[in-house]
Amino acid sequence: MSLRRLYLTACLSVLALATTAWALSPWFMVCVNLTASLPATVLVVHKGARVGPGDLVAYRWRGGATYPAGALFIKQVVGGPGEVVWQEGLEYWVGAHRVGHAKPRSRAGTPLAPAPTGVIAADEWFVATPSPDSLDSRYAVSGNVRHDQVVGRAYALF
Repeated sequence: MSLRRLYLTACLSVLALATTAWALSPWFMVCVNLTASLPATVLVVHKGARVGPGDLVAYRWRGGATYPAGALFIKQVVGGPGEVVWQEGLEYWVGAHRVGHAKPRSRAGTPLAPAPTGVIAADEWFVATPSPDSLDSRYAVSGNVRHDQVVGRAYALF
């Protein structure tokens, strides 16, 4: 294959991929994970899709810590409406499921207050990731994710 033909093939492939992404943008978005909080680097979000326990949820951050309001966060739904969040020392639990340890400070040195415990409200999700550095529902700055913050369900690609 000639260099010219290879160049044209590459350009047309990029154009086709960009056109497909644009055409699907009302329903899907591709996200790149910039932290170590999830095992995936590239995820796709199905906008408006329902989420439930065990799913990855994409939502808009309320603002606080070192992140601006509106930043897109992706975490796993660990608990839903009616489930009980409880704390033993700095360990957080949802029902019988251990979520993790709540740290007093973020990696950036920002003080972190633990989130309140109790029954998860009807319009909220308790979210977390396996990472010990995850900024999630264990902390007051995040708290539970309200349903009106949810963008959609996320799927890990790689």
